[in-house]
Amino acid sequence: MLHKLRSFLSVLGIIIGTGAVITLMGFGEGSMQDALEDIKRQGATNIMVRSVKPADDSSRGQMQRIAIYGLTWTDYDCLKTIPTVVRMVPMRILAPQQIRHLERVDNGRVVATTSDYAVVNKVKLAAGRFLTDEDDHYMKNVAVLGAKVADRLFPFEDPVGKTVRMGTMTSPFFYSVVGVLEDRVPTSAVGGSSQTAEDFNHDVYIPMRTGLGRFGKAVLMRQSGAFHAEQVELSQVTLTVTDMESVRPAGEVVKDLLTRYHGAKSDWAITVPLDRLEAAEREKDRFVGLLGWIGGISLLVGGIGIMNIMLATVTERTREIGIRRALGAKRRDIIMQFLIEAVVQTAVGGLVGVLLGVTFVFAVPWVSEHLLDTHRPAVLNVPSIFYSLAVALLVGVAFGLYPAWRASRLDPIEALRHE
Repeated sequence: MLHKLRSFLSVLGIIIGTGAVITLMGFGEGSMQDALEDIKRQGATNIMVRSVKPADDSSRGQMQRIAIYGLTWTDYDCLKTIPTVVRMVPMRILAPQQIRHLERVDNGRVVATTSDYAVVNKVKLAAGRFLTDEDDHYMKNVAVLGAKVADRLFPFEDPVGKTVRMGTMTSPFFYSVVGVLEDRVPTSAVGGSSQTAEDFNHDVYIPMRTGLGRFGKAVLMRQSGAFHAEQVELSQVTLTVTDMESVRPAGEVVKDLLTRYHGAKSDWAITVPLDRLEAAEREKDRFVGLLGWIGGISLLVGGIGIMNIMLATVTERTREIGIRRALGAKRRDIIMQFLIEAVVQTAVGGLVGVLLGVTFVFAVPWVSEHLLDTHRPAVLNVPSIFYSLAVALLVGVAFGLYPAWRASRLDPIEALRHE
């Protein structure tokens, strides 16, 4: 208390180190959990089969300048025969379209799918409803908008019940908006996946039969002044199996079936979210552990600062030590005096650091979301609090022990003569 500034500077390293451990592990945990939730949304019991354009441009139909590749409805019927598959969701993702309402325009993907899409992908509605089997059966012109499409086209009104226009300028189709999805976090390449990120908030969902009737099987694209067409019957099929133990065996059956029907043509790919989930969980443990070690190094540096100040204190208080020894204090009494002083400083620094770290973990995401309009996920890692405090106390004991031992070894007569 007599040397407040020096005491504060001696524990500053411990405060920063402890706060760094909790903050780093909190943001690391939050980021990895965000990525894990993204994979879980895809379903740990799901298998996703995608159409992939072959690298070799010698697709059949090349003479007509129509590239025909990918999954077909025949493949879809074959995949239905797998016994462990309980649900299948076909998707046809069309090239980016202009979605219009009055004078407002947004470029987004049109996704033709079925009502099961909402169940399998666990989408949440901000308003209205999702597609139904009745919409698909009667080929109704209805649409469900992604969050950003709805914000762009209807910034000041409720989109449900309004009309949007899609298709070409010469043959537009009008769709009645029946629902709006909540904001969805884009998928990311986690756990070594090569799949690029997808932003679902610019998607517009229409019934599968409606999409086939309105857009046909071939999609025309203009490239460098020439027209190029691609015919993809199904862009993706998501299969849900009975349980997690059946995922990999079902995936092998899917590979065998598609290899048999497509031969050497590599126009499909399989993604198993369960594999990505397990890889991401292992990556999470390594990542959080690395952050813990980085914070531990900060605490080590803080401990060196404590030892440096304590050594200076021993030199400054040599005469005090000599007086105590002359009055009968034993060496262990001197050791305990300086050891307790070091531990108290590190304990106080550790507690302040915990408060600082917890404050950062809760305050930064709130400020980012409400004031900066960015996403900074953080989750309080409770074990990191006890870990950082334990390491802080250990550092106090370890780095306070040598100055205390050195103080106890001073000769009382020489100490009394010290000026």
